[in-house]
Amino acid sequence: MWLSGGFSLTETLGMALAAIVIDWLVGDPARLPHPVIVIGRWISMAERRLRKDGMSAAALRASGIVVLLSTLLLAWGSTLLIVSAAKRVHPYLGYAAGTWLISTTLAVKGLKDAAMLVFRPLEAGNLADARKYTGYIVGRSTDELDEDELTRAVVETVSENIVDAFVSPLLFALLGGAPLAMLYRASNTLDSMVGYKNDKYRYFGWASARWDDVLNFIPARLTGVVIVLYTLLNPGMSGVRAARSIRSFARLHPSPNSGIPESAVAGALGIELGGRNVYFGVASERARLGWPLRPRSRGDIRAAVRILYGVSFIVAGGVALGLCLCWLY
Repeated sequence: MWLSGGFSLTETLGMALAAIVIDWLVGDPARLPHPVIVIGRWISMAERRLRKDGMSAAALRASGIVVLLSTLLLAWGSTLLIVSAAKRVHPYLGYAAGTWLISTTLAVKGLKDAAMLVFRPLEAGNLADARKYTGYIVGRSTDELDEDELTRAVVETVSENIVDAFVSPLLFALLGGAPLAMLYRASNTLDSMVGYKNDKYRYFGWASARWDDVLNFIPARLTGVVIVLYTLLNPGMSGVRAARSIRSFARLHPSPNSGIPESAVAGALGIELGGRNVYFGVASERARLGWPLRPRSRGDIRAAVRILYGVSFIVAGGVALGLCLCWLY
């Protein structure tokens, strides 16, 4: 129990549920400090100090492991210190600190807002703005993408991040409160900053990328199950096809985890995801996921956001049920 800051299971469930509601309603307020920004600055500083040109592959791997371990320790330890100190001042202050810190690891509203920043210009026929805002959330080049490819990029991003932005951090919050949720968010930030499979980060970011794969392994598969459940209950989507798509296509994705939610969403909507992407001028062919039963349209962005929120509602319902059972028994 001390690993979570001294909170019981009932208290942790209550804080997690409150954090979900805060994320739904508020997201990430621009005027409040965000722990992920601090984590990102630490990673950048550590990289500047530890990754040097001309280092051997073994030295780069060792340096990458040091950055990984130091970042995880910083994220977990500082969060544990904050919530423990707040709880000593007053239990309610401890609840407030833990709830807020958990909410900063979730990004359902932020992901929806980012997707709609692309959808609205597409709806208005403004490809320039749609390309600009898509570039904020994907690593691929967007300068020459048309509406179809911009739609694909956003749907893939929303689908993949159902795991990273909600299910994974919430699961770790339930297991170990705000400290473990922040450790997950630090791991995910490391992967997004140094986990690229290019010449610069192939060795330095190896440990961070593999660690992120390990942490997301179970949450990604739970996400696939919940997406199937939600789309079974949602008119206009096919849960059966989502399940078949996971079985048929998920293993083709270069990530052991991202292919599950992307395949599920593609199958549920009856569209194809994957294809040709360009990263820093270099073309990359990604596996095709799902069946192209109809052409993609910008409305698929809204549909992907509905699936994101549907998953969050189902999971929140499960957390609320667990809280009720704890109160009763």
